[in-house]
Amino acid sequence: MAENKINRREFLSKSAALGVAGVVGTSMLLSCDSKNKQTPLRPEGSYYVPELADAADEGRELKVGIIGCGGRGTGAVLNLLDAAKGVTITAAGDVIEEHMKNFRAKMKEARGFEIPDDHCFIGFDAYKKVIDSGVDAVICTTAPVFRPTHFAYAVEKGVHCFLEKPVAVDPVGCRKILATAKQAEAKGLSVVTGTQRHHQRPYVEAFQKIQEGMIGEITGGNVYWNGGMLWYKDRKPEWNDMEYMIRDWVNWKWLSGDHIVEQHVHNIDVFMWMSGLKPVRATGVGARHRRITGDQFDCFNIDFEFENGIHVGSMCRQIDGCSSNVSEFIQGTKGSWNSIDHEIKDLQGNVIWKFDSAAAEANFKVQDPYILEHVDWINHIRRCEAHDEATGTAYSTMAGVVGRQAAYTGLTVDFEEMMASDMNYLPENCEMGPVDMSGYTVAVPGTGK
Repeated sequence: MAENKINRREFLSKSAALGVAGVVGTSMLLSCDSKNKQTPLRPEGSYYVPELADAADEGRELKVGIIGCGGRGTGAVLNLLDAAKGVTITAAGDVIEEHMKNFRAKMKEARGFEIPDDHCFIGFDAYKKVIDSGVDAVICTTAPVFRPTHFAYAVEKGVHCFLEKPVAVDPVGCRKILATAKQAEAKGLSVVTGTQRHHQRPYVEAFQKIQEGMIGEITGGNVYWNGGMLWYKDRKPEWNDMEYMIRDWVNWKWLSGDHIVEQHVHNIDVFMWMSGLKPVRATGVGARHRRITGDQFDCFNIDFEFENGIHVGSMCRQIDGCSSNVSEFIQGTKGSWNSIDHEIKDLQGNVIWKFDSAAAEANFKVQDPYILEHVDWINHIRRCEAHDEATGTAYSTMAGVVGRQAAYTGLTVDFEEMMASDMNYLPENCEMGPVDMSGYTVAVPGTGK
């Protein structure tokens, strides 16, 4: 397929300029002294670095469907339309009719197009109808418990996928994602996930510096998502049990995985991406202090032990009126990196690299990672290149599950044992109507009074 070579040349030229501009303390960095010589963390070519061009390559027309028309689905569609020309949203599906109505109104208002009535589907089988409607690609943004099922059906039908994070909520779902990802790669499909830091310019540059060995061997780190309460829904009398939980999905562990999986996966994923390591086991605590609906905790504090015996502290909280911190920190034998300042320091505390936001803004029009992840997705599709982000995100999701279970039970949880378990949060039959709510209780760790 024809490639937009002029755009790619311009991109590479700008990237080279930006890379030089982003270095602080170049005299140290370029020193030939053996003690300052960098040993790569991973060999060049063994890891993926996206091309963060402002827009996707132009190419063949693409028909895209959306499964899950709530706020994130609506946002993802707008991001996609900003990322690429020649893309048309031709089908949509959701289990809540109101979500569909709002989505269609937003598309008409913001972009001036309407999806035909016969390509708008309501119900738990809507995903099949969207995928079977003749789309080339699909955006999957429902509550994450449904993600493995939707991904499997899309790949079976040969459809490219954008999967919002997390990609599952339990070990059965994570294993299904991993198996489906292999099938997608064999079919040459492009699969990108909503871990947008993989397409965020300061994170991508820091990732390259860490792989080049600037902080040395990784020895530990800390990851945080401490913020305020998320939204919740007060139940209306006309909503049945299933409809209520789905409308309020971010507060129910079977639908979201709890916020250590649904939200904090971003930060856990950053450490796993940067380090190339997986956790071995986890011990932790968690609690529910102020949550109003659902059956989840509102704070977790987890000690992850990773391969090589290193430890990573993981902390997340969704409570108003507390200190906020959404960031990552990684310590190495030669220095450290943090995402608050987007800089690398040596062991003496000297800044030896800092992301140059001014240079980035001068060289590129688009800084939004939510757009850039779709640029990458469409580029792989139009270049007929298989691309797999689902596998990495499945392992990051599973790390969140292990941390969650450590807090829920009060036990040290082994990663591989939990990965092999039969824990499955997806109900055998999903349908609108009454549900036995007695099983949806808040976890209590340990035993005793």
